[in-house]
Amino acid sequence: MHKPHYITSDIHLGAVPASTERAFVRFLEHAGAEAGTLLLNGDVFDFWFEYGDVVPGRHFRVLTALADVVEAGVPVTLLGGNHDAWGGRFLSEEVGLKLVDGPWHTRFAGRDALVVHGDGVGRGDLKYRALKATIRSRAATLAFRALHPQLGMKLARAVSTTEAKAHADEAARGRASHIREWATQQLRERPEIAYVVSGHAHLPELLEFEPGRWYMNAGDWISRATYLTLDAAGAPRLHDWPVQAARS
Repeated sequence: MHKPHYITSDIHLGAVPASTERAFVRFLEHAGAEAGTLLLNGDVFDFWFEYGDVVPGRHFRVLTALADVVEAGVPVTLLGGNHDAWGGRFLSEEVGLKLVDGPWHTRFAGRDALVVHGDGVGRGDLKYRALKATIRSRAATLAFRALHPQLGMKLARAVSTTEAKAHADEAARGRASHIREWATQQLRERPEIAYVVSGHAHLPELLEFEPGRWYMNAGDWISRATYLTLDAAGAPRLHDWPVQAARS
């Protein structure tokens, strides 16, 4: 019996309460037992950066839980988001994650899928696209790595706007609308694609574009705790991780 694909995104560890991080560890324990694959579609961490052998130690429970999922035989893929696109040797070699940058073409349930985090897709976001090209450049990465890790982490926390955006429902709906519009355009123009998967909007969504072809967004763990599963027949489902587990 084939186990389902699991998909989640936008946990933003470091900008959410410790109770959310504990709930996410419990989710990973569940995924290790029940999932066939696990896709982390960006922004698992509110900031992640590796300084050679020096890595953020704040989320060691999650890192250990992820390593346990891999050890259980479940392939785990991390697609870098706008907060954690700088994964390196530690995540890939020590934790065992497959690191990819979007757009990522893969297959779910034997059918073609296009996976993006969602930042910078669709219309608008022109300033962010320019910023994204800059901050992900080799020069910017080397310059940031030259900073002392403590200074780098402090700087990253100072510029993060995650907490401020947590309850900005109108902005979230705007992001969701742009991403949905882009995703449906992909499905319209590329009939070989069965699934377009995104995060970033912080709003969960399942939209059947036409029979058997879907736009899927896993939502977030900031104001809710949601994830997607896709069974062997290719049918997606949206789930809420139990509220008492996520907020206790």
